[in-house]
Amino acid sequence: MNRVTQHPVQAFLAALAAVGTLSIMDAVMKHLVLAIGIFAVSVWRAMANLIVGSALYLPRRGSWPSNAVMRVHVFRGIIVTVMAFLFFWGIGRIPLAQAIALTFIAPLIALLLASAFLHEKIGRMSIVGSIAAFGGVVIIVLGQAKAQLGREALVGSIAILGSALCYAVNIVLMRHQALSAKPLEITFFQAVTVMALWLLTIPIVGMPVWPTGQWIWVAVACVLSTAGTLIFAWAYARGEAGYLSVTEYSAFLWAAALGWIVFQERVSGYTIAGATLIVAGCLVAARRKVTEPPEIDVAV
Repeated sequence: MNRVTQHPVQAFLAALAAVGTLSIMDAVMKHLVLAIGIFAVSVWRAMANLIVGSALYLPRRGSWPSNAVMRVHVFRGIIVTVMAFLFFWGIGRIPLAQAIALTFIAPLIALLLASAFLHEKIGRMSIVGSIAAFGGVVIIVLGQAKAQLGREALVGSIAILGSALCYAVNIVLMRHQALSAKPLEITFFQAVTVMALWLLTIPIVGMPVWPTGQWIWVAVACVLSTAGTLIFAWAYARGEAGYLSVTEYSAFLWAAALGWIVFQERVSGYTIAGATLIVAGCLVAARRKVTEPPEIDVAV
């Protein structure tokens, strides 16, 4: 463990870069979900991630993680698997921008989870923010109903909200994990856990479809996923989770642009209004005094 000075500005810029990288990956994954299905793309991407993660980590690995750190690796791997499955299944059924807007409720859920499990007090501003963010979700769902997108869109939105719940847990775990392990170690053990979970499903679901003609896109998704994970790990080791979580909101611009350019998806006024309310609500709920960044022990 080394003592590393926190660098909020650099960490913020790195987190923005990670969001952009993973937003492009989302567009690639939507293409793959539509082309070969959610199960196939999840398994083949997990395998590709494991190959890349092993190549980066194993040649320069250090000592084996402690039991406590390993538990965090495995638990976060499980959360990430469920989160990714729900999200990618959902974006196959609703526009990218709408899906990303719904995930913005994750930081607010993280505040509520902290209150429920860590007994942190919820202030008046958090309550106001919660109401505003919930109103944003309602507006997006009403927009779906008015557009008559059908049952598939509604179920897709529910899946995205479930993914947001998982990501709220992930926000807290990322900070804890980044302080106790190196980025390559985090990437490797996440890949191992995710691959192991998907292998357990094969006897039940059967072998996934071979991605004929789609291997290049599976590889691209893998590279983008690995790069985004590494950049996020670097950022969260140097900036507080609450401070960096607001970078997630830049994903809406990426999703709107990529959805329009790649999938010809129009961003409705309902989605924009709902996203605005959700973001405003989360920012209001998260308002707090800013303190000087300390030096902390971190694995680098």
